[in-house]
Amino acid sequence: MTRIAIMNKSLSEIFNSYPNPSPDLLIPLLQDIQEMEGYLPHDILKEVSRFLNVPMSSIYGVATFYNQFRLHPPGKYHIQVCRGTACHVYGSTDLMRILQQELDINVGQTTSDGLFSLEIVACIGVCGLAPILTINGEVYPKVTTENIRQILSDLRSKANNK
Repeated sequence: MTRIAIMNKSLSEIFNSYPNPSPDLLIPLLQDIQEMEGYLPHDILKEVSRFLNVPMSSIYGVATFYNQFRLHPPGKYHIQVCRGTACHVYGSTDLMRILQQELDINVGQTTSDGLFSLEIVACIGVCGLAPILTINGEVYPKVTTENIRQILSDLRSKANNK
């Protein structure tokens, strides 16, 4: 089965789980699609527009208003930097600055090689390990400005060895 056929089958399954389409289903529908795809592809959003009879401008309005939604594919290594109070006090601002410099991207972007994407999250909930970041859901505790570069180097090596 081709990628397009798989996508269409999965999208049909999502649409079928909403038997009474209405505009107030937009957010849960977008959440389901992002869970399936990892982001919200433009071609799928056009299908959502038809399915819910909602203009694309409204869909993009919602997708860009809520920071949970991504309009571009995440990197192979999706980095989330906690900006909760404890992480802020213990230096997450410096970690974010170093990540942006080392990766040459801003928050919400993916590196040109598709390896890394960067996101800020409000709080991950493990404040005793501050400052933390997660990479593909794995928690990296008590990250320092010294070891952040080593973490990136290790991930690059790991990607090159696959």
